[in-house]
Amino acid sequence: RNSLYHLPVWLAERLGFFRQQGLQVQLVAHESGQAAVQSVLKGQADVLAGAFEHVFELQRQGQFFQAFVQMANTPMLSMGVSTVRVAPRSWQDMKSARIGISALDSATHWMSGLWLLRNGLQPQDVTFVEVGTSASALGALWEGQIDVLCNPDPVMHWLEQRGELRLIAEARTATGVQQLAGGALPGGCLMAREDFLSRQPQVATALVDALLQALRWLQTAGPTDLFKVVPVAPWISDRSVYLGAMDKLREAYAREVTLRDDVVFNAWRQHAKVVAHAPISRTLLGRTFTNTFAVRSKARAAG
Repeated sequence: RNSLYHLPVWLAERLGFFRQQGLQVQLVAHESGQAAVQSVLKGQADVLAGAFEHVFELQRQGQFFQAFVQMANTPMLSMGVSTVRVAPRSWQDMKSARIGISALDSATHWMSGLWLLRNGLQPQDVTFVEVGTSASALGALWEGQIDVLCNPDPVMHWLEQRGELRLIAEARTATGVQQLAGGALPGGCLMAREDFLSRQPQVATALVDALLQALRWLQTAGPTDLFKVVPVAPWISDRSVYLGAMDKLREAYAREVTLRDDVVFNAWRQHAKVVAHAPISRTLLGRTFTNTFAVRSKARAAG
């Protein structure tokens, strides 16, 4: 409800697509991807909906998860500087800046690090402040706790439209991702433990089927359709702003839900630039994802 990043999952639940597949799904919201990871590791959830790069970190810890369907074809994040208070005017001014991210070791943290490196800075040149997403991120900006914010939409678009944030980088579009990473990067995915996928193949397939239905619905949905289904977050007073954020992201939602080897390899190379530890071996990259369920669902939909 507070993030367009997870909209396909929300739609699959609200439109009854999970139920049509014989599933009872409970959506458990978290303020960051890292918090969602911990929820899965503690057994409080079976499936993680979040940034693909979490698989790298889980694998490094000996937790073998696999992404099994892609929700978006870009990371769907952006970064902006505050216009409300004195803030950095250029990338070189970013030294000692306070950058708001959802949480350490979340996609907002890793993407911020990549943007800093791309512009001649090191992640240690700044202070990362955990602010969550949605309302808590807004509060941190308004209260002057941060100078820069990296978050998903609709928060970023809303602040931009209000003139409270000046965008300096985006990974919403294929062009923005290309400029940052020299190639494509995966977007948000559903992922689960390998043993869960091997024990529950029917559940994994049903989840993918429902998500594909939601993504197809989203491709043709108009403003009225969206407002009937998606409750706008209470801090967004103007629904047109929500639609504006939606329009910026519409092309990012996956039309191709399978993952490609070259895109995963590029994500691995980029991730290795910003993490403090040694990256996982390339030989293990093949275990980070499976297209088995997505290919099966696409074939069934086409038939």
